[in-house]
Amino acid sequence: MAQTAIGSIDQPTLVPVIPMRELLPWALFGGLLMLLAIYFVGAEQGATSLLHGRTVHEFVHDGRHLLGFPCH
Repeated sequence: MAQTAIGSIDQPTLVPVIPMRELLPWALFGGLLMLLAIYFVGAEQGATSLLHGRTVHEFVHDGRHLLGFPCH
């Protein structure tokens, strides 16, 4: 016996609209976090170092090579 679904009409999916005023602060925050991450992976060593020691360098060492930044 075949079973049929009565009333199973496809309804259009509504996509929510996000106003730019609500999206912009989060986009700026995400962009600043990305710039901070790129700084720590790419430039946190030597003369441009903000933190003393090699802790940050050693923590991001493999990621630095993976992204193509030279470090030694």
